[in-house]
Amino acid sequence: MTDPADIASFVRPLRFDAAHPSFAGHFPGRPIVAGVLLLEAAADALRAWRGVGVGQVIDAKFLLPLLPDEDAEVELTGLDAARVRFTVRRGSDTLVRGTLEGQA
Repeated sequence: MTDPADIASFVRPLRFDAAHPSFAGHFPGRPIVAGVLLLEAAADALRAWRGVGVGQVIDAKFLLPLLPDEDAEVELTGLDAARVRFTVRRGSDTLVRGTLEGQA
């Protein structure tokens, strides 16, 4: 069996239903997915891929918003045994990119 840490990258689909409770306050009348939810999605993907949580967010750059009911994806690429690069994309648009450090 292949160790997940040996796989170069991991991709997971991402979508937030318009009924998600965060949209009531972020922002009423013009909702966008909160940055913390996008970071949480990257952390969930890391847990699914390598079985570890996030020790720290080393950096994160938010470039474009994700709207309710839009399809996106989280891609993780291993940098070394502890760090991964994450990218959230909607089609060809990069919404967020950054680096996470895993923690067992």
